[in-house]
Parts: sequence; structure tokens; C-alpha cells
Amino acid sequence: MAVFLAWSAAVVPADVRGPWTELLRLTDELTLVESTQSLSRVYHELKWALPEGSALLVAPLAERPKLKGLPAGTTTWLRDRIAGPPR
Repeated sequence: MAVFLAWSAAVVPADVRGPWTELLRLTDELTLVESTQSLSRVYHELKWALPEGSALLVAPLAERPKLKGLPAGTTTWLRDRIAGPPR
């Protein structure tokens, strides 16, 4: 299972269907995507779900990112899916 961070100037619909297990919208512009599919597949499915011409960036998360000020539960959601850095 992989986790991707998606940014778009358009809002990713909360109920959008695609090749993912779960979407977690952090803000109107940022969404976390849990999927077994490739970066390309996730990118294209999100692209097709957004209005024509919408800006979109999708990147895999290899480690848990440092974060602050995001919705409650975001750190736990990431901790459940991505191992932390080696100590």
C-alpha cells in the first residue's frame, strides 16, 4: 500500500471513485491518497475527476512528513500507513 500527497487548485470531491482505498482531504487543496496502484494511475484518475485544466501535483510519500496545523487525526492516519524514519 502506498500513500500519495495530491495538491490541486480544484477541490478533489470527497466521494470521487478511483483506484484507492481511502482519500483524506486535509484542506481544499491538499488530499492524502492511500492506494495499491502506481503513481501514474492515481495521478490520471484524479486528473480525470477534476475540472478540465485544473492544476494537479501528485507525489508518493516514502516517509511520514513533518506537519503542523492540519486536521485532527492526520498524524495518526499517516502513522497507521507509513513507517517513521529510522532511529
